[in-house]
Amino acid sequence: MDKVKPRTLSGFMELLPAPQMQMERIMQALRETYALYGFYPLDTPLIESSEVLLAKGGGETEKQIYRFQKGDSDLSLRFDLTVPLAKYVAQHYGELTFPFRRYQIGKVYRGERAQRGRFREFYQADIDVIGDGKLDIVNEAEVPSIIYRTFSTLGLKRFKIRINNRKVLNGFFAILGLTEKAGDVMRTVDKLEKIGAAKVKEILTEDFGVSAETADELLAFIATPGGTEGILAALEAYQGRNEVFDAGADELKTVATYMAAFGVPADHFEIDLTIARGLDYYTGTVYETTMLDHPEIGSICSGGRYDNLAEYYTDKQLPGVGISIGLTRLFYVLGEQGYLNGESLTAPADVLILPMTDDLAPAIALATGLREAGVRAQLYGEQKKFKAKIGYADKLGIPYVIFLGEDEIAGQVYAVKDMASGEQVSVSFDEAVQRIQNGLAAKNAGTVILDQ
Repeated sequence: MDKVKPRTLSGFMELLPAPQMQMERIMQALRETYALYGFYPLDTPLIESSEVLLAKGGGETEKQIYRFQKGDSDLSLRFDLTVPLAKYVAQHYGELTFPFRRYQIGKVYRGERAQRGRFREFYQADIDVIGDGKLDIVNEAEVPSIIYRTFSTLGLKRFKIRINNRKVLNGFFAILGLTEKAGDVMRTVDKLEKIGAAKVKEILTEDFGVSAETADELLAFIATPGGTEGILAALEAYQGRNEVFDAGADELKTVATYMAAFGVPADHFEIDLTIARGLDYYTGTVYETTMLDHPEIGSICSGGRYDNLAEYYTDKQLPGVGISIGLTRLFYVLGEQGYLNGESLTAPADVLILPMTDDLAPAIALATGLREAGVRAQLYGEQKKFKAKIGYADKLGIPYVIFLGEDEIAGQVYAVKDMASGEQVSVSFDEAVQRIQNGLAAKNAGTVILDQ
């Protein structure tokens, strides 16, 4: 029989055990951080009815979606976590308590061209707060504090959260007489960082008929210097000319003020009027988070405020605010740039038990006792030479080994070896547990990301 060559499809990440453990540590840190802010965990199906997923229809989404027939059913793989959330909230509206706060970490699928750092199957990590009819602006200020705590907990230090407000931009477009072209202008402005001001001006003037003078004023406005305080002061010069602009400027000031109260340091956030966020449903505050030393990577966390999450499924007004981390891409970039902590524990067990007698009952009892004490224990049962057994622990990075021979069983002690230092001691069970737990606490003290 011919053998099939094992291979992984292009655009799909498949990790070896050690980096998989690093990914798991990141996801666990995200779950714990989100839980601190009162978010429910949520999981939705990978496969949905195409009619449900494509309720909005059209655009790049329909081109990239994985769609297939199963019998008479028209099915699709989810392409993000937001549309399934909208369906979920609309379907279970009567059973949920609002504001509804959920986080979800799950795989999504997009049939786009696979390239370096871009995947067809990837994890997203989302949080959203959904209101029933109304949602206070304090939520828009709390979200950046969650971004800050999340990346700080992971160990990232040099990053900045950039915020803007779509109402400011929409209001300014109205002041310039660009309301009818607002969508096209917004999407063009959102490309500013990638293509530069000259190209943006060219597109605005040649493709959308914006006058050169108006384009210059728009580009000068969104490039307003002076940091947060300077920009807020500059916005005051335009107030009184458009109600939408005034509302956005007030919201931007409120969010910036509350962010400081939520504990986001001033050097970790800034107002940036260039942030437009291309998705049409953002209506208020918008966010992008970038690594200061690697701006070429682009945003590692983005999102914003939207006024009607589930408009394609229900007539109820369900405003929300949320963010999304492209977790697979972020993990890839961190690994490529050398940010992942190679010293962090990635072993599947804390201790490997090596029985030195034919009777395995004492070793089995020891493994059971260690697990009951919260220590991850693996019993080595293969009949191999001593060197191979030690080599197994070493290759997996298991930090401790316990030898259990006739003398240890008779003396009711356990020979515990620290694989890093080589130190070996014979101690009681309680002392063995304490020694291992203390050592693990020290070894796990570092973060999964190392950022200078």
